[in-house]
Amino acid sequence: MTVSLSGFKALDAALGELPKATAKNVLKRVLIKAAQPIEDSAVQLAPRLTGRLAASIIIGTKLTRSQQDGGPVLTADGYRSASKNYVEIYVGTALPRGQFEEFGTIKNHPHPFMRPAWDGHKEESLAIIADLLGTEITKAAARYAKKLGNA
Repeated sequence: MTVSLSGFKALDAALGELPKATAKNVLKRVLIKAAQPIEDSAVQLAPRLTGRLAASIIIGTKLTRSQQDGGPVLTADGYRSASKNYVEIYVGTALPRGQFEEFGTIKNHPHPFMRPAWDGHKEESLAIIADLLGTEITKAAARYAKKLGNA
């Protein structure tokens, strides 16, 4: 899949004008909204043996210790940055059973639910980011300007 993006350099420059914490919060809000369709789809697609797996699917900003050790995490530019000046959002479950359901085991066939959710909604999520990011930056900049005016 090839994606062509335009206008994001200007948005990145606008984010750079905000305080770092404000910029990270703007990105976090937008990415959480963009991840919502993926989460909703994964919940619908999750196997329903007990319902615990579907109920455990969440959007978050942190991984469990075992998930952190599980492999590489890619950023927008394709590399894991040593810096914490970026925002990562995760959609998934912390239940170990989720991995076994998604990929299968030697005794059980896979029942994918996360990958189909991603494949079915990645374009929608990208469109949400494109639609909301400029608006959220503008709102944050207005709040920041108002705060500076009142200080």
